Amino acid sequence: MPTTRVRSQTLYVPAYSHIYVRNAQRSMNLATTLSIRNTSRDVPLTLSTIDYYDSQGELVRAYLDTTRALGPLASTYVVVDTDDIRGGVGANFILRWQAERPISPPVVETVMITGANTQGISFRSTARVLREERVPTDTSGHHSGPDV
Repeated sequence: MPTTRVRSQTLYVPAYSHIYVRNAQRSMNLATTLSIRNTSRDVPLTLSTIDYYDSQGELVRAYLDTTRALGPLASTYVVVDTDDIRGGVGANFILRWQAERPISPPVVETVMITGANTQGISFRSTARVLREERVPTDTSGHHSGPDV
């Protein structure tokens, strides 16, 4: 099945600055990497928002103060250090991107990792689409426009 082409998306990406171990009194801090990968071979995308929110939905940090281009097949990342636990167990990123013409959506995910003594924990969360601008379809159900 062909991938849907989109011009822009607003994405929600779950993250965890720490997780609880055994009970709510013991926790392990996590380093979080937000990874953003442009899957288009030909078209750059523009990142306009990378905002990090805490468990109460309050903005912790805006990672962009201006738009940032991400070239074809290029990737970028944001790291939340292990000692920065302001996000809590319900932390998340809101990311917005757009492209000049429809492309296959980027791969966006968080990877959380920690290690203490001989114990290590790692896991990932994938982005959820909150809003997107899709390629219009004609009445026959085929996508119109270039297939990038």
